[in-house]
Amino acid sequence: MNSTQPHDPQLAQLRWRCRRGMRELDMLLLKYVDKVYPTSDAETQAAFRRLLTTPDPEILALLTGRSSTDDAGVAGIIADLLENGPE
Repeated sequence: MNSTQPHDPQLAQLRWRCRRGMRELDMLLLKYVDKVYPTSDAETQAAFRRLLTTPDPEILALLTGRSSTDDAGVAGIIADLLENGPE
């Protein structure tokens, strides 16, 4: 969150939850929270929050295609993360 944005406690909490054990995941998830999450609809935001409950190795497996999910919302988030990876 940059200093020009008003402080949003929910976004601050999500940013904290995006701090994982893997730098690559940190970068992807933080970018999503900063650029996509605030303008997403409630269903997409809920899917992102569900993704954050997933252990790092499972998220990595989803991102690398070694695993898949039956949760269509989470699958959509994974697709967005892959499409809009770190700059």
